[in-house]
Amino acid sequence: MRSIRLLAAGASALALFLSACQAGGAPSPTTAPPPTTAPAKPTTAPAASPAVASPAASPAASPAAKPAASPAASPSAAASPAAGGAKPTIKMGSANFPEQVILGELYSQVLEANGYTIERHLNLGSREIVEPALESGQIDMYPEYLATAVAFVTKDTSKASPDPAATAKALQDAFTPKNITVLDFSPAVDTNGFVVSKSTADKNKLTKMSDLAPVAKDMVLGGPPECPQRPFCQIGLQKTYGLEFKDFKPLDAGGPLTVAAVDSGDVDVGLLFSTDPNITLKGFVLLDDDKHLQLADNIAPIVRNDILSRASDLKVLAASVSSKLTTADLTDLNKQVGIDHKDAKDVANAYLKSKGIIK
Repeated sequence: MRSIRLLAAGASALALFLSACQAGGAPSPTTAPPPTTAPAKPTTAPAASPAVASPAASPAASPAAKPAASPAASPSAAASPAAGGAKPTIKMGSANFPEQVILGELYSQVLEANGYTIERHLNLGSREIVEPALESGQIDMYPEYLATAVAFVTKDTSKASPDPAATAKALQDAFTPKNITVLDFSPAVDTNGFVVSKSTADKNKLTKMSDLAPVAKDMVLGGPPECPQRPFCQIGLQKTYGLEFKDFKPLDAGGPLTVAAVDSGDVDVGLLFSTDPNITLKGFVLLDDDKHLQLADNIAPIVRNDILSRASDLKVLAASVSSKLTTADLTDLNKQVGIDHKDAKDVANAYLKSKGIIK
């Protein structure tokens, strides 16, 4: 669990790191750290989430996604860029789990293929680090998860919903005063998912989240360190399902530590992401979110308006990726990186070429 003091220290370290990068220091890695105990995928948010969220799927159905729709751009984003001006350098960020690195590469490479210079600041940390970095201009753009981002920025989970268009509008409303624009969202969705081993599911007759109510008091929940403060993680489990666990074990954001802990029985319930191929690979049971704690966590890049106003084709180029990316695509990309151990940069490049997005 991170304290406010640790978050502040992390943000300060990030600022120094990015300043060093801009002065010629080494950029952030473009691939996620290799799995240490088991194959990995995604916070949150989302949280995070979460997003890191995340919060993202073949193993389980995410909330039904609608075709990508453009949220209303904030006024300063609508300004026409100077005709014929040089394309700005874009500092691309991402949260610290493999799916985010993949998404960061997808958007980076389509921009690079169309004349932009990209400074990669991928794998930075949780949303508590990445989102403030965007607001302050330490990064210019990064991929988000709609519902988790809304809850994080507004501190009000009621502003998110299962409807991605409505949730995108709520996120834009929150970001407009911050001079940030939410670009077109993708049909691809990634939400927090809670899994148990097959033996735990069989022993306790678990198929859905509400089945945990009588047994949670004897169980250990495992997830990212920020889970106890996240509305779609432990707080949401308490408020929506009335679940009080015996203990919480801080692990990682849907990564190899969580996979290994569930597999070994070190934790009883683990937070993974709905696009994580390990759920099928390990035979985990993804518990049905029968009271709909998780909402429309469709993927959408967000960008600072000062960049968007100088980048006439950025919105269209980002949409060329978002519009074609599906949940099944994202699950497969996660498998290639997390289980097959391929490089995120290479995986993203092959995907973009296979879809005819770049040559």
